[in-house]
Amino acid sequence: MIKVGIIGVQGYAGEELVKILLKHPSAKIVYLADKMDKNKKIDSIYPYLKNKLDLECVNFEPGSPGLKSADVVFLALPHGVSIDIVAKIHNSGKKVIDLSADYRLKDAEVYEKWYGLKHTHTELLKIGVYGLPELYYEDIKKAQIVANPGCYPTSVILASAPLLKNDIVDYTRDIIIDSKSGFSGGGRKFANEYISAGSQNTFAYKVGRKHRHIPEIEQELSNLVIPLQGVPIKVTFTPHVVPQERGMYSSIYFDLKKTISLTDLIELYKQFYKNKPFVRIMPDGKIPETKSVVNTNYCEIGINIDESGSRLLVFSAIDNLVKGASGQAVQNMNIMLGLPETEGLPETAGF
Repeated sequence: MIKVGIIGVQGYAGEELVKILLKHPSAKIVYLADKMDKNKKIDSIYPYLKNKLDLECVNFEPGSPGLKSADVVFLALPHGVSIDIVAKIHNSGKKVIDLSADYRLKDAEVYEKWYGLKHTHTELLKIGVYGLPELYYEDIKKAQIVANPGCYPTSVILASAPLLKNDIVDYTRDIIIDSKSGFSGGGRKFANEYISAGSQNTFAYKVGRKHRHIPEIEQELSNLVIPLQGVPIKVTFTPHVVPQERGMYSSIYFDLKKTISLTDLIELYKQFYKNKPFVRIMPDGKIPETKSVVNTNYCEIGINIDESGSRLLVFSAIDNLVKGASGQAVQNMNIMLGLPETEGLPETAGF
């Protein structure tokens, strides 16, 4: 039985980790922590956990007995907070899966530019593996530190990878990305404000190359094509909030390099994601919907070509809290510890 610790359990991602791991046949939660005025039983924070999990949520202490007993530790903390905690846990010999952005960007200067923070453990940036299993499975198997991808990047990279890896689209021009997220993507505080306002509002935010997921998207998309041409990819990325709690939808627009049929494109995607259990390719130009993936660890991808034959449209749908965060983190844990990739990740992740 794998013993698991979770730090940051009061946020959306931390709560989702608890829900998933309680159902995991090979995992046992032994440690829960967050920023606390005083220790609290977890069922006083989440009453539905009564008689399901008998643990206290405590303030993080590196030497606490519960943490010492864990084999793997998940960090669901704000950006910047994880940097030193990852290092402490790694130095104690444990495997770490960090859901923040602190170890996703390999260039410390890029991290400092976008997050306004100095990275104090740059030596670990070389050790950390970007945790997108569909692209980095073999690296994740050997990893001690996994940087779990962001939700928007997960939806974009999975939708784009087959095209870039196979040199199908013109990546020397901006790739246009229009993404929409349920309000849980803004975190607990934002979601509470959104709900209390009684809002059925949809709006764009952080427009004009201001969203912090841009360098992560560009880093990973560029990694797919640099062996081909050495051209760093740039994207035009606009995120939106929509009036649903969870679910994420990305529409991505590419210029094709050459004429190709929709049938051939769909087959290309199917072959690329062959034996990748959490990616589903829509048939016959059908378009995915968030209702098909909410509460699952799946990413659904649909493809279409406009009437001119030169413009390619790719659509992806995920649950921002599952494949976009905690489900993917558990998928990474499974790979790191030699378990079946799908273990503990059924059709629905909630209670």
